[in-house]
Amino acid sequence: MHQTMQLTKMLDPYELRAVPMTAADIPQLHELSVSVVWPHRPEDWDLVIRHGHGLVARDEIERLVGSTMWFPLGESHAAVGMVITSPRLQDHGTGRWLMGLVMDQIGDRGMVLNATRPAYRLYISLGFMPLAPVFQHNGEVTASPDTAQLPALGPGKVRPLLPEDRAAILGLDRAAFALDRTAVMDEVIGLSHGTVLERGGQVRGFALCRRFGRGHVIGPVVAETEAEVLHLIAPIVAEHRGQFLRMDTRAPDGPLRRFLVAHGLVHHDTVTRMALGRALPAPEGDARTFGLLNQAFG
Repeated sequence: MHQTMQLTKMLDPYELRAVPMTAADIPQLHELSVSVVWPHRPEDWDLVIRHGHGLVARDEIERLVGSTMWFPLGESHAAVGMVITSPRLQDHGTGRWLMGLVMDQIGDRGMVLNATRPAYRLYISLGFMPLAPVFQHNGEVTASPDTAQLPALGPGKVRPLLPEDRAAILGLDRAAFALDRTAVMDEVIGLSHGTVLERGGQVRGFALCRRFGRGHVIGPVVAETEAEVLHLIAPIVAEHRGQFLRMDTRAPDGPLRRFLVAHGLVHHDTVTRMALGRALPAPEGDARTFGLLNQAFG
């Protein structure tokens, strides 16, 4: 078990203090994320604060210079995210200190996170093990998909998301993600438009799209095959032609990622999904998560 961390830290010439994150911190948190070129809007910070637990680091004159958060995934696991330190303090151990504090709060839950390249070595040193890359695709949509060129869908049909699909989407997400994030998903569904795959009168896949960062983000996306994913996201991509769109996926190079690139969503960055502690449960059933909700929640 890791050693309990102190709530103050001396950095020559700074003394930092960690305090609970609140909604009142959003303006400064937005400034902090802009300083490291993260796209989060104040509204995006508001969403994560309402569904997670966070700490902010403040210096002696109350400037906000760091953040870290964790999000319960049922009783057994937690996601770690929004770990940011001011660029001028990144070589002084601030990230390690904040991670130690948040790991104390998480306790014996298993942990999962998506590590940026600059933070990867820190998480390795803390014992996290790499699982799989996550590919961030984004850009201005340059063309509407030609649905005649999509692979065969098979039985079923894709239709617009309806309010009465909420329960089915929550169940599918819980089975595919294999951990409980019902509270945040329930809100995200309300913020989203999207599509569902209906087969035999049942919802068997879905793709959600909502405002995020510079434009919109597609995610989460749950389906059984990449072919189904293409049919689910094609109407969303067409709807946002000429607009900025993003999708984060763990899918390796293949039909999905080539489709994204062909329509203007280029490969922008790669992060690494990592875990520590309790093993992650396997998905239930045949559906898989092809598009992330976001990099904080997974």
